[in-house]
Amino acid sequence: MKNIIYGINPLIEAIRSNKNIDKIFFLKGNKQLSRSYKELIKFSKNKNKYIPVHIVSKQNFSFIKEKNHQGVFAIISPIRIFQIKNLLPVLCKKKNPIVIILDRITDVKNFGAIVRTSVCAGVDAVILPNKNTVKIGPDSIKTSSGALFHIPICKEKNIENTINLLIKYGFKIFSATEKSNLDWNNANFLGPIVLILGNEKNGIYTKYLKMSDYTIKIPSFKNNFLSLNVSVACGIILYEILRQRNFFP
Repeated sequence: MKNIIYGINPLIEAIRSNKNIDKIFFLKGNKQLSRSYKELIKFSKNKNKYIPVHIVSKQNFSFIKEKNHQGVFAIISPIRIFQIKNLLPVLCKKKNPIVIILDRITDVKNFGAIVRTSVCAGVDAVILPNKNTVKIGPDSIKTSSGALFHIPICKEKNIENTINLLIKYGFKIFSATEKSNLDWNNANFLGPIVLILGNEKNGIYTKYLKMSDYTIKIPSFKNNFLSLNVSVACGIILYEILRQRNFFP
């Protein structure tokens, strides 16, 4: 219960005090739904926040049924969530910043491994979409061995706009896909870069591939295994980036 808050005014106060709210849940069919929904969404927008909202059944409120929840509760994330636009002025002061975008990565073990490797490799930020992505919580903290506390995690409503913003700031965009003709160790990883890693099943959205400066692949020596696990591929690519930047012989 320590990561749950409920009631209209407590949620507004949580947003006002910059708590890291992961999701808001409204009770379906509740008479106060319209008012509370509009009030909370309006307030969150005024605070320049985007918080995913879910309309759910009474069953989802059973754990607080004796409380005056007013048909709304929220989950507070133990991890501070950033927006990349607020980090870019600092990142761009670095010589060779690295940003990772995870396109619809939903497996918590893959996510945890990616974050852990990213911290070890000196990645500056990891970006997730607001929807269709892994949940930031106790499981992801555990699978990352606590690495989530050591790297900025950003959630963005529109990844396409985010990629355009990064391009504007001088980042080169690399997408990892088995459909590429360029091997990862032949790419030039010098300068500010973004590495996009795709969904475990469907890969990277086509529109993101088209926005990329380069697509890269790690070839398989077995034709019946077309691609590596996404977290393994992430590690291989990140340490090639470090090799090219002379972080080790």
